[in-house]
Amino acid sequence: MADGRLSNTLITASWLTLISLLAVVIAFATPHWLETDGSLDEPKFVKLGLWTVCFDKFQERLRLYDTEFSGCRWVLDEEYQIIDYLVRPPFFVAVQLFFTLCFLACLLAGVMVMAAVCCMEHEREGSFLKATSFVLGFAAVTGTIAVITFGALGDERDWMPDYDHNNLSWSFGLGAVGSVLAALGAILLWVESRAQLRLLRLRRPVAKGPAAVTSTI
Repeated sequence: MADGRLSNTLITASWLTLISLLAVVIAFATPHWLETDGSLDEPKFVKLGLWTVCFDKFQERLRLYDTEFSGCRWVLDEEYQIIDYLVRPPFFVAVQLFFTLCFLACLLAGVMVMAAVCCMEHEREGSFLKATSFVLGFAAVTGTIAVITFGALGDERDWMPDYDHNNLSWSFGLGAVGSVLAALGAILLWVESRAQLRLLRLRRPVAKGPAAVTSTI
């Protein structure tokens, strides 16, 4: 706020937004959405994130190529084109898309919240917070779609090798936490925007009072 007075609701919403942003950024960037459980001595699949996948001496299951894949690479790496059907099935492409939208919306919401807290004029604050709540709500919806889809299909037997030894990991958990916090932040921002707009409507007649008295005199 421009006048320096922050409500408890706005403070809480701001913290939720920033923590949500941090969780989503880490989940977006780290390769720990799915991991082997460590019980195998030589697992073919090691770990996977939205943009990185790690194998250890993995060979394409149809045996059409003799290439063995080891180490961690970008999922769109040219060498992975021959196993793109495995690395990026349709459901995973959808997860990448929706969580990318969540990531971008969280970034925008974070900037908007900081602007509202630091330098927004009181007359515009209600409308600005309302817009911010929509952006953060969009992040919550797209993030939730992404984590539900991955949670339902990420450890299916038709995807990564050694499926019965693969578990959802902490990057996935952070994505889920970030989505929930974004939803809570969006709700609080909406509540605060309604309060600010209501307060603005109540103040307008008071501002017009002296002018009305002057014109009468």
